[in-house]
Amino acid sequence: MDLRSFYADLHIHIGRSEEGQAVKISAANNLTFYNIAHEASERKGMDIVGIIDCHAPSVQSDMRRYLDRGEMQELEGGGIRYHQTTVILGSEIEVRDPGLGTAHLLAYLPTLDVMERFTEWMSKHMKNVGLSSQRIYVPAKVLQQEVIGRGGFLVPAHIFTPHKSVYGSCSDRMSDLLDLDQVAAVELGLSADSEMAGYISELDRYTFLTNSDAHSLPKIGREYNKLQLAAPSFEELRLALAGQQGRSVLANYGLNPRLGKYHRTYCAACSSLLEEAETTVERCLYCGSKKIVRGVLDRILDIADRPLEAPYVPADRPPYFYQIPLEYIPGLGPQKLNKLLDEFGTEMNLLHRVPNEDLIRSVGTEIADYIVQAREDKLQLQVGGGGKYGKVTGK
Repeated sequence: MDLRSFYADLHIHIGRSEEGQAVKISAANNLTFYNIAHEASERKGMDIVGIIDCHAPSVQSDMRRYLDRGEMQELEGGGIRYHQTTVILGSEIEVRDPGLGTAHLLAYLPTLDVMERFTEWMSKHMKNVGLSSQRIYVPAKVLQQEVIGRGGFLVPAHIFTPHKSVYGSCSDRMSDLLDLDQVAAVELGLSADSEMAGYISELDRYTFLTNSDAHSLPKIGREYNKLQLAAPSFEELRLALAGQQGRSVLANYGLNPRLGKYHRTYCAACSSLLEEAETTVERCLYCGSKKIVRGVLDRILDIADRPLEAPYVPADRPPYFYQIPLEYIPGLGPQKLNKLLDEFGTEMNLLHRVPNEDLIRSVGTEIADYIVQAREDKLQLQVGGGGKYGKVTGK
């Protein structure tokens, strides 16, 4: 069977339904099911997107409308097709088992019918099933079995972030929360990469995903994955995460962790970030306050079960490429970005395929040079932390 490569961003939120009903309160109002599919297909060049608020009844009504009109189609292998993009139906769910902190889990299901039945089940254990990322009042392993029993798979979300993640706020080990044999993959999150995850041995067995967790249309594709599949569908994605039948994750493309907004520990009292040379602390080094938000790097070093000088990256682990999103490129505002997209089609083309000389011809040497150096991870960065993203400071 002919296998090809596809780009996939599997964690995108919906802000509102098309009738204006709130889904993800903190997300942009124009993040509707249709707008996400259209943006991914026409501007981003993303072959597969995972929309993780498809459990909301108002969103399901929108999906039904487009399917009934024939403007979108359900695929035989699972997923909904719109132009050049397949939408994988997902749900982000909050769990909190006794004695543990909160964590977010991503449940992916093959069809709208299956997702609607899943919503019916969740509504019996959730206060407001119409909103995103809501707490479900069953043990995490019960949720895990429900998802798998319905033909889906489960992925722990942004596993190291200090708020609502398996390692960042729930427990020192994922085995305290989930059946490790029934975890399809793990999502690293914006402030971690494969090497950082290599400090924790129970992660060695898993496929890693890098996704945007987009709360606005421009953020779609700021992190993504390159997959080897026969076709862009739910069942092919499942095979890729399991590394079966030649399907696989070929590469992860993510922010340099230094750009992540939770990379380093932050003091809420004096708004200071710790210096790069520091490790774990209990008090702010500058004002002495205990009001600190533990950064991803510091949390990983705190719970590591391997020597700090020897993170383990399995030989078959796909490469992790530091990808600077186009929105971070100095001087590349909306007008010039639109010019590039009009000429070269999609952001994936700009990030991976357009030759330097064509970029220079379109937007000049300086911006073209920034884009090329972003591809090669040669840009100078200012570290992020405390809920603020880092930024590009120069070449």
